[in-house]
Amino acid sequence: MRTWQVERRNRTRHLIELGGLIVKTGIVELTSDDRAMIFGALLWMADKLQSDQGEQARALWAAKGKRAFRQN
Repeated sequence: MRTWQVERRNRTRHLIELGGLIVKTGIVELTSDDRAMIFGALLWMADKLQSDQGEQARALWAAKGKRAFRQN
């Protein structure tokens, strides 16, 4: 297999895994699959992470995610 094929396959797997996280949270159902709303929420998260509260948000969200992974 060529290098570009391996890289493309790895990228595709990564994107599928990230999409799976969106589904796993229940956001798809909670937003009625409104992709503009989901995208807006992700943009809000990016803004928050770039703000002066970024480190606090990162720590809070990481802890919450780790707890959720352990429960599932």
